[in-house]
Amino acid sequence: MKIKIFSVGGTIDKVYFDKLSQYQVGFPSVRAILGSLPIAFRYEIESLLRKDSLDMDDADRELIRRHVAEESCRRIIITHGTDTMIETGKVLSDIAEKCVVLTGAMEPANFKSSDAVFNIGVAVGAVSSLSHGVHIAMNGRIFNPWRCRKNRDLGVFEEL
Repeated sequence: MKIKIFSVGGTIDKVYFDKLSQYQVGFPSVRAILGSLPIAFRYEIESLLRKDSLDMDDADRELIRRHVAEESCRRIIITHGTDTMIETGKVLSDIAEKCVVLTGAMEPANFKSSDAVFNIGVAVGAVSSLSHGVHIAMNGRIFNPWRCRKNRDLGVFEEL
């Protein structure tokens, strides 16, 4: 089995440089995460963007959509910022015959307390077992982007 992974930025890839919390969106953290694990699937990672999801616009979402639609692999994970991954999921929802799973993290992957490894693991399980459609893998659950929201107060995704 092969999984294509598109990285578009977000908190999962953020790198902080000083105590004033200045950051940059760095290289795809999923590369280091998967590279350190004993996994039983092939994967390819492509970085499309390095943006905080709050800075993404319609042109960015169309770029993501075009790459997903043109990708020959039918199992796709997108690492994405949590603030607007629902909007991106909705834009992708009419792509047929592929399983697309968006995931991210509430804290940067290089933080010890980050949920990045857990969320990527859930995304791999989802993309490996679901047939097709667009899904969000966060907080140990799989969500339909049309029927969920990010609860910023609790720091979790939840069903509507």
